[in-house]
Amino acid sequence: MTFDDGLLDDATALARADARLRHLAESGSRVRREAVAAAEVLAAAVERLGESRPRAVVAAGPDSRLLRAVLEPVCPVPFVAWPGPGLPGWAGGLDLVVVLAPVGDDVATAGAVAEAVRRGCQLVVAAPEGSLVAEHAAGRYTSLLPTQSGDQLAVAVAVLDLLDRVHLGPRTDPDVVADALDEVAVVCSPHRDLATNPAKILAIGIADSDPLLWGGTVLAARAGRRVAESVRRATGRTALAADAEQLLAVLEATAPADVFADPFADPGAELRPALVLLDDGSDEEAVTVTRDRLATAARDHGVRVETITSAADGEVARYAAMLSVGTYAAAYLSLGMGRG
Repeated sequence: MTFDDGLLDDATALARADARLRHLAESGSRVRREAVAAAEVLAAAVERLGESRPRAVVAAGPDSRLLRAVLEPVCPVPFVAWPGPGLPGWAGGLDLVVVLAPVGDDVATAGAVAEAVRRGCQLVVAAPEGSLVAEHAAGRYTSLLPTQSGDQLAVAVAVLDLLDRVHLGPRTDPDVVADALDEVAVVCSPHRDLATNPAKILAIGIADSDPLLWGGTVLAARAGRRVAESVRRATGRTALAADAEQLLAVLEATAPADVFADPFADPGAELRPALVLLDDGSDEEAVTVTRDRLATAARDHGVRVETITSAADGEVARYAAMLSVGTYAAAYLSLGMGRG
């Protein structure tokens, strides 16, 4: 399926994608809504949890992977992500169990929550009031943060704000994250033309390729995986987010581009890769050296290099901003391919 970049500034085409683009633009608003809805419970939870530090933190349920990406490098006590059913056998009254359940209807998550209550764990659950998970969370040591939007990122920010306040996670200010998302909504707006719109520029850059995405930090890598998922859904094509060694193998096996090739003469030709680097400003030597190595390998094999960056204040805000830019780009890819 060919990509028509003219559709990215076409009013009629953009109107067809209005609902999807509007949902992306409202990401900052959803973060604020979740923060406001959780404020009262969060204040009480900070007072209770601040009395003593838990032996360990367990992030339970299928949505625990984002918490893992944020907390694992910085949590001052042992941290375990437990995406499967139930809880670790050792979890008990000395431990804090954290559960994200933006929808609240997952039976396995409800089971894990009930198990935490039965064992007397300190428990923080983010779920809609009256949902299956919320019903199983009722207990003496439970803090239920009522969710409003079903947005995993917005719900996670509310929980991370709590963990920040009890010194178990990185600095996370919902207003800062929301502002970063609002800024992306402005610069990636459908009303900003493709000459100055970073998401449209990225979409054009990877439109005729199979993207390879890499982030050097834990959160940048997580954002890369989520963007790759969005690109696959938008295009039906391969999009690979992986470690540097895996991507280097692909880059180094790529034959140099034929500058005389006519893509219109052979529309069924195999797509070339394009490298997308997610750069959250990390100056760690291992990150910068690996980033340069990937970029050099791409240039040596005639592979296009695109970059998603963010200078937002705080690693959670930078993660949210990079993810938002990549998700906007996926939406514009879908639009340019006539898929929505």
